[in-house]
Amino acid sequence: MGRPCPSSVGLILLLIGYAAAGPEPDLRPGAVRSSACGEHTNLHNRLDVVEKKVEDTVEKLEAEVAALLDAIEAPKWRPLLDNTGKTAVDILEEPMQRG
Repeated sequence: MGRPCPSSVGLILLLIGYAAAGPEPDLRPGAVRSSACGEHTNLHNRLDVVEKKVEDTVEKLEAEVAALLDAIEAPKWRPLLDNTGKTAVDILEEPMQRG
C-alpha cells in the first residue's frame, strides 16, 4: 500500500469538515426570503423618503438663515452692530438710567 498524496488527504479532510458542519442554518424557503427582501427594499425606500425630507428641510433652513443674516446686515441695523464693543441698549439697565 502506497502513501496517499497530501492533496487527496487535504481534500478528504475538507469534505469531512463540510459534512460535519451540516446544512447552513440561514437557508430559508423562497417565500420567506422574498418576504425578507421585500421588507428590506421597503425599509430602504422609506429611508430614502426620510432622507429627502431632511435634505429639503435643511435647504429651507439655510435659506431662512441667509435671509435673517441679510436682514441683520441691512443699513437700518448697522448702528447697532458698529458699536465697537459696547451695546446700544443695555437690557439690564433701568429705563430711567438710559440717556
